[in-house]
Amino acid sequence: MSDGRDRAAIDAIGAAFAPARLLDVHSDPDHNRSVFTLAAPQGDMARALVAGTREAVARIDLRQHDGMHPHVGALDVAPVVHLDEPTRGPAWAEALTTAALIGDELGLPVFLYGDLATSPERSERAELRSGGPARLAERVAAGEIVPDYGPARLDPAAGAVLVSARPPLVAFNVDLDTDDLGLARRIAAGLRESGGGLPGVRAIGLYLPARGRAQVSLNIHDHRAAPLRDIVERIAAQAPIAEGELVGLAPAAALDGLPAELPLRGFDPERHVLENALRSVRP
Repeated sequence: MSDGRDRAAIDAIGAAFAPARLLDVHSDPDHNRSVFTLAAPQGDMARALVAGTREAVARIDLRQHDGMHPHVGALDVAPVVHLDEPTRGPAWAEALTTAALIGDELGLPVFLYGDLATSPERSERAELRSGGPARLAERVAAGEIVPDYGPARLDPAAGAVLVSARPPLVAFNVDLDTDDLGLARRIAAGLRESGGGLPGVRAIGLYLPARGRAQVSLNIHDHRAAPLRDIVERIAAQAPIAEGELVGLAPAAALDGLPAELPLRGFDPERHVLENALRSVRP
C-alpha cells in the first residue's frame, strides 16, 4: 500500500480489511509504503481485500505521493499466499475473485502477475511498475497493454492494482553502515537473478534519508534456492552492515542460520515467524 507515513490512514486501511485477521503491519516512511499481512478463510479474503482497497483509494492520492518504493497504485499489489500444494488452487481462486471484484465494483484496472500472468511480459511486477503509474497509464492509453479486469484507463489518484497468488516469499532489507548509494546499487545488481545473481532474488539499492544510510532491499522468492544467510554473507563481504529488517512475515526455515550478531529492527518471533503468527489464528 502506497503510504508509510500517515498513521491515521494506515490504521483506517488496516481496520477496513475486516473480516480478515490483521497479523502484521510494516510501515516505512522512506519507502512510503505499508505492507499488511492478513489471514482469512477462503471466501472471506476476496471481500476483505476489496474493502481494504476501497479504503486505500479513499485515503491515498498518488499525485501527492513521494517515496522510493516502486508502485503503480494506492493499494498497489495484492498477492494471495498459499502455504502448500493443497491450498494452491483455493488461493488462485481467491486471487482471481479479488481481481474481478476490484475491477467491477471499484472500477480500477487490475493486472495479474506472477503465476497468474496472462502474458509473459506481465510475469514480473517490475515490468508493470517500470516508470510508475504515469508510464503505466500511458501504455494503457496507447493500447500497448490492456488490464485483465476493470477499465482500460488509470485514475491518476488511484492508479492500478496488481494481483497474484504465490507461495510465501521473504521480503528483507539490509541497511548498510554507509550512505554510499552507488555501493548499494552495485550489491543489489550482483544479487539479482536478472543480472546473473541468485535464483528468485529481486533486489534494489536505495538511500534512506531518515536514517542517513544506503539499503539493499530484497524479495527472495524461494529461500531454499537462495538462503537468506548466504545473501547476508555476500552483502557483508562487500559492505559493513548496520542492521537487517524483515518486512512482513517469513517461514521459520528462511531465518535459519542468520548471523546471531545481525540486529533485526523490530523483530518479534511470535509475530513475524509465519508458523507462530498463524498459530494465533487457528482454532
